[in-house]
Amino acid sequence: MELIAEQTYFKTERRVSSIEQVNIEHERTLYLYDDRIVSKHREFPIHEVLDVSYRSLGAEGGLLYLHTKSGVFSYTVKSSPKSFVELCKKQIKRD
Repeated sequence: MELIAEQTYFKTERRVSSIEQVNIEHERTLYLYDDRIVSKHREFPIHEVLDVSYRSLGAEGGLLYLHTKSGVFSYTVKSSPKSFVELCKKQIKRD
């Protein structure tokens, strides 16, 4: 199990009380290994990942998509994940 690349992503948690709504942003990391991609709560074997794509949303980042046999999972990023996407696609081809 060799670490190939990392990509920072963000998850927003909304807490609502009777008087206010607070948004809490959590910084997390996607890890690309030679045999899988790992997020905080999920693990995707590389042979189950069909594609990786990115859609820019304005000047500040966008969405990174993991297309898997189990569905599509999106991750909010604040900078272009171009190198992470390219390395993922290279690993998918190898498998």
